[in-house]
Amino acid sequence: MPKDLSIRSVLIIGSGPIVIGQACEFDYSGSQAARSLREEGIEVILINSNPATIMTDPMNADHVYLKPLDRASIIHILERHKVDAVLPTMGGQTALNLAIDCDEAGVWEKYGVKIIGVDIKAIETTEDREKFRLKMLELGVGVCKGRTARSFLEGKEIAQETGFPLVIRPSFTLGGTGGGFVNEPKDFDAALNKGLHASPTHEVLIEQSIMGWKEFELELLRDNLGNVIIICSIENFDPMGIHTGDSITVAPAMTLPDTVYQRMRDMAIMMMNAIGKFAGGCNVQFALHPETDEIIAIEINPRVSRSSALASKATGYPIAKIAAKMAIGYNLDELTNAITGTTSAYFEPALDYVIVKVPRWNFDKFKGADRSLGLQMKSVGETMGIGRNFQEALQKACQSLEIKRNGLGADGKELRDQDAIMHSLANPSWNRLFHVYDAFKMGISFKTIQQLTKIDKWFLNQIEDLVRVEKEIERYTLATIPTDLLEEAKHKGFADRQIAHAMRCLESEVYDKRNSLGIKRLYKCVDTCAAEFEAKTPYYYSTFGQSTDSMDNESKSSDRKKVVVLGSGPNRIGQGIEFDYSCVHGVLAAKEAGYETIMINSNPETVSTDFDIADKLYFEPVFWEHVYDIIQHEKPEGVIVQLGGQTALKLAEKLSKYGIKILGTSFEALDLAEDRGAFSSLLKDLGIPYPKFGVCEDADNAVLLGRELGYPLLVRPSYVLGGQSMKIVINEQELEQHVVDILRDIPGNKILLDHFLENAIEAEADAICDGEDVYIIGVMEHIEPAGIHSGDSHSVLPPFDLSENVLKQIEDHTKKIAVALKTKGLLNIQFAVKNEVVYIIEANPRASRTVPFICKAYQEPYVNYATKVMLGDKKVKDFNFQPVKKGYAIKIPVFSFNKFPNVNMELGPEMKSTGEAIYFIDDLKDEFFRKVYGERNLYLSR
Repeated sequence: MPKDLSIRSVLIIGSGPIVIGQACEFDYSGSQAARSLREEGIEVILINSNPATIMTDPMNADHVYLKPLDRASIIHILERHKVDAVLPTMGGQTALNLAIDCDEAGVWEKYGVKIIGVDIKAIETTEDREKFRLKMLELGVGVCKGRTARSFLEGKEIAQETGFPLVIRPSFTLGGTGGGFVNEPKDFDAALNKGLHASPTHEVLIEQSIMGWKEFELELLRDNLGNVIIICSIENFDPMGIHTGDSITVAPAMTLPDTVYQRMRDMAIMMMNAIGKFAGGCNVQFALHPETDEIIAIEINPRVSRSSALASKATGYPIAKIAAKMAIGYNLDELTNAITGTTSAYFEPALDYVIVKVPRWNFDKFKGADRSLGLQMKSVGETMGIGRNFQEALQKACQSLEIKRNGLGADGKELRDQDAIMHSLANPSWNRLFHVYDAFKMGISFKTIQQLTKIDKWFLNQIEDLVRVEKEIERYTLATIPTDLLEEAKHKGFADRQIAHAMRCLESEVYDKRNSLGIKRLYKCVDTCAAEFEAKTPYYYSTFGQSTDSMDNESKSSDRKKVVVLGSGPNRIGQGIEFDYSCVHGVLAAKEAGYETIMINSNPETVSTDFDIADKLYFEPVFWEHVYDIIQHEKPEGVIVQLGGQTALKLAEKLSKYGIKILGTSFEALDLAEDRGAFSSLLKDLGIPYPKFGVCEDADNAVLLGRELGYPLLVRPSYVLGGQSMKIVINEQELEQHVVDILRDIPGNKILLDHFLENAIEAEADAICDGEDVYIIGVMEHIEPAGIHSGDSHSVLPPFDLSENVLKQIEDHTKKIAVALKTKGLLNIQFAVKNEVVYIIEANPRASRTVPFICKAYQEPYVNYATKVMLGDKKVKDFNFQPVKKGYAIKIPVFSFNKFPNVNMELGPEMKSTGEAIYFIDDLKDEFFRKVYGERNLYLSR
């Protein structure tokens, strides 16, 4: 069936602010779907309250509504536009729940809107745990023993029937909220209560526990004719018992015999057909008994999911793009594969490489949090590594995590306490993968490790083999290491830095040695078809070939002028999707300026790693060795580091040292702003006030300095993002303890002590500077007092009660600092205002968290302008700035404290929010503003 011509306009519902369990993978799906529909000449209307994303950018849709995701906003849109259809499958659980709510209230019917891409009945079957269970039994598909409880009493009865251990899964929740394992009767009542409260329908499925079974996922696509293809199989490295969002996952499945895979595949297709006849994406999760190969269906998601983003990046098959086209009537055989441009979309991807996803957690932000992993998702982001084999992909994913490790092993940071290792193996937390490695290194038996972790023997063999390679390398020096061993280590993903650690030499010496032996990186194309057909899209990963013949290198370097943009790596608290927004706009601006654009990033959830954003995408760790090799291969004019947050900035010094040009603000200026001492000296010379401060390197000096500066003090390490390890202390004992803690976590760091300005108002400004002229794109005032991190504060644009005198000081200080730092590009400055005096807290000559918020509020593409300034293509005075200013925009921080029920919601100088929303008001009489303003001091803590 060709395109449905009656659909001329489509409303896409987004997923709202980022929370744990629903992150930027839906921003990616929504952006891709919107572009896909617009290619068909369809008018796209988009609603989402998240200002930090590319999805809500005017480039993606004809009309963007930055409004709360509720029924009133939907009605507001339908009153203004003739909407033919709504696509609710691209915005996670939030979008689906809103679509169902509007359906039940008769909104779609009233305005003549049809729901496409999903079948509401299918959603009900899959989300209502009891309906799902009964449907599976009807199909003859195995399910866990158990049933649904709608009351506390019923729950107790079912538990008695089923027996312990068991598992509780609430209906209609996301990211495993409220779910968990109950091993003993004494813990059951509390867990049942929690589950019943977590479910919006107050229903929970209580069933037998299959903890320790193997877990697999299949990602499917089906069209209107019933044609189904499997995009890829995904195997969880971690066995059942850990939420898939918190599991290390591998594609394609590594330990699945073909006969079992065929059974699983047939089951998945039968399940998808049985729940409804919709066209679109679907994700099916299975558990497999490790000995008997018995298969049990766990759940089915009839929409694009977290796994779809991963599957898209893993295979290069753009699931959301194709699903959107199928939603408007196309069938698979009528569409082409966007990667090859020649083959049909009715073609199952074939992989001649392996991908490994490793989640990224932020437990350090939630003091006292339960760090164990279970049915409730707790990770904030993820990285993906692509390699020719599992070991190479695993090492690359670990190198991308940015947790101060050089990969898996070989960095001197192993745990050596046997009891602690054994506890970690049996009780999984964020670092169990590293402890499996440490266990093998310590000599704990394979059998013990397997019994404690229940991880499949094949994966454990792979890790044991990496330990063997490390031990082998340790026997040699740089001069004596055999070439084949060095080659083997590189094939298995070891970084030069890891090899150097094992041989007690320098990373650069290993780099020189392997290059002299011809052991060089080459680049392979992600082409969806295992190189059977030529790919049109330049999407690459690196590996080491058996030969170094340049013919093996599928990435050909052109002679165009090029620019490399460094991405921001995995999402985490303090560095989220807003930097991805800036990277995407940087790439598009550089394209407009005539450059060939090259993106380097390792985050599978985001738009910057979509295959059609940059001219060339290298899906690689933003890790020195990988970045340097790409630069050597591509020879760009320079590298843009100020759009990718702290991840990209951290590489500035190395780039500068190796003579690679940094486009925009120089490394010296970036470093001056980070070095608190040097920066304060600059402020002194400029005659700009700043809080009294001092720098110390140990606890004794800190105490002396504290007496001189006076309490309370703000204590913070240098070179951190998101207020990591910042704290307000009120006496010597607290000061000494915090300094000791920082130096334990970050040895050798310079620690800055500032006299903390109590009861000050906090404000910030973002600006574009070309080295001479400065344009301030926005000044925001925080509702909460100074002392709460800017990322956790409600910010109001423009300021709501700062005097003319204060605003003049902010403007003057911003312009002076921007020019003094020789800024070329973006700059963010934070201020504390006390007694009509404006003090400088800090300056960051880079894209900030608030830039996308200002772009959306004022409807101007500031990142585009700033990038052209960095490239030297334009000056500030070349732009005609015309911000749309009416009323106020409020940036609302959103927290995921519900994932950590035993952690108090306390806010201070260390950032804790996972996302944000934008809310527009006409004036300060607005109810929402008054409520937030009234609570401004409520959560301030140290």
